Amino acid sequence: MRKLPSIIANVLFLCFISNSLIAQQTDLPSWAATVQNEFRVIPDITYRQANGVELKIDVYQSRDQREPAPTFIYYHGGGWVAGSKEANVLRLIPYLEKGWTAVNVQYRLGNVSLAPAAVEDSLCALRWVARNAEQYGFDTARLVVSGNSAGGHLALTTGMIPPEAELDRQCLGSETPKVAAIVNWYGITDVADLLDGANQKGYAVRWLGAQPNRNEIADRVSPLNYIREDLPPVISIHGNADPVVPYEHAVQLHQSLNRSEVVNELITVPNGLHGGFPANEMIRIYDSIFSFLDSNIN
Repeated sequence: MRKLPSIIANVLFLCFISNSLIAQQTDLPSWAATVQNEFRVIPDITYRQANGVELKIDVYQSRDQREPAPTFIYYHGGGWVAGSKEANVLRLIPYLEKGWTAVNVQYRLGNVSLAPAAVEDSLCALRWVARNAEQYGFDTARLVVSGNSAGGHLALTTGMIPPEAELDRQCLGSETPKVAAIVNWYGITDVADLLDGANQKGYAVRWLGAQPNRNEIADRVSPLNYIREDLPPVISIHGNADPVVPYEHAVQLHQSLNRSEVVNELITVPNGLHGGFPANEMIRIYDSIFSFLDSNIN
């Protein structure tokens, strides 16, 4: 069997595919085929139905997995209005090469259902993982959620929103899984700021739409509104020249978590834009991510 490139080699390649919304729509069939050859892939499992759409996840795991493995749950970016899970397979490789299981999640985009649908779907995907842990070998004590851009926001909300917010009330089952850590790649932390604040963005306006309660929804799905001391550890990666999601979103999150004494780390990429970071920075980032996870996940 042909050996996969090392983690560092894959990280270098990720530098060329992680740039902004365009990267979310890039089709990489040859790399996807490589992953399927080297790992067990269970594609397109339906985890819920909503708005007449069957929402799917893909499970990736080592072919020789015999025991429950730490599980990496990934939400793609695209401003909640674009992107796909299929375009983000490469982001799973560093974790797969370390023996993790990976879950790649599809969620409803804005053209199917406006906010907060994507947040609801992300929470339902987490519950599906907990409900099916025995069948697929997910270690529910080591569930890490991650994503980039809008996906970073969804990882944050999935790991931070408490049950009393009732955003998971339409999910199947009654499991209450606990996220062990959050890896946030330049995710939105203040949705209201992007809706009608100083940093208004068209993608946020499209996601919230013309709903009469859109300001209330923006507050309900903003991670900054759920800061408290019992949150899981959070590591954030953000370029300080990001034109799509303001760097200050990461700074505000970092400062708020510090005030609540939540274990967290902010990796700042000097002059970094919305992804597409230089190779040396990507190596530094992944070294920091795995060091952070090793220190904070039992």
